[in-house]
Amino acid sequence: MELSIVATLYHSAAYLHEFHARASAAARALGRDYEIVLVNDGSPDDSLAIALGLQAADPRTVVVDLSRNFGHHRAMMTGLAQARGDRVFLVDCDLEEPPELLVEFDACMSANDCDMVYGVQQQRRGNWFQRVSGDAHYRLFNLLSSVPMPRNIITARLISRRMVQAVLQHVEQVGWMDGLFALAGFRQVGVPVVKGSDSESTYTLRRKLKLFVDAVTDFSEVPLHVIFYAGFIISLFSGCYITYLVFRKLFLGISVDGWTSVIVSLWFLGGMTILFLGIIGIYLSKIFIETKRRPLTVVRQVYRHGE
Repeated sequence: MELSIVATLYHSAAYLHEFHARASAAARALGRDYEIVLVNDGSPDDSLAIALGLQAADPRTVVVDLSRNFGHHRAMMTGLAQARGDRVFLVDCDLEEPPELLVEFDACMSANDCDMVYGVQQQRRGNWFQRVSGDAHYRLFNLLSSVPMPRNIITARLISRRMVQAVLQHVEQVGWMDGLFALAGFRQVGVPVVKGSDSESTYTLRRKLKLFVDAVTDFSEVPLHVIFYAGFIISLFSGCYITYLVFRKLFLGISVDGWTSVIVSLWFLGGMTILFLGIIGIYLSKIFIETKRRPLTVVRQVYRHGE
């Protein structure tokens, strides 16, 4: 198998027929043997039924039905594990990212002799808050992590077989798959793209915040270092201030008063303590989850012609 096109399904019923037709046309334009792997991530609409209809009509279509909704990134990892192509084109099926990018990415990979070609948004879509928060996500991640991440990267990417195998070697409970691609290394080339659809994103603010927390705590230990240095600095200043108050009382005879300042200080230090314990708790929870060695997803059934 020369090429695999992998997409996940979640509230995707409205796009599936057009996506399948356009992805198939792009693959045929390359003149290569291909398959289209559709991973149903517990979609509550008719995505599975439509995908099975496409699979029955097209022997090149493979449907992977997960037992429930496991999340976008875990479903993509399952799709990569099921793909058999020498090159794997990973793309969302909601048509925000044109399936025709496959042709451009394939030419770029051949010309640059690289292992991954990924799309980068020329300009982030959405309102001002979505643009600012999206940009802040990558800036903060790169500030806190030792793994550099291209800004405004999208899902669409063409990946070599050896890079797919390298990514699949990471068996942790992945929260942010872009970080795994960065960790895998190899030569990667970014291509500027323009998203073409205005479909509503399934990523709510809560999911975006969780994704950012997972990204930082999965790929960086900097927050733990920040806790140490913050505690050290607070202790240093507190010690200096206590020394100053003792000096005033013993040598200058100035009494110390001000219950308001004491209460404010207690609230400040209490808040810092809770915040730091929360950060440590996130890391401990990840250790707890990883030690269980649970599978990323559970596959109910794989529909593949001839098997």
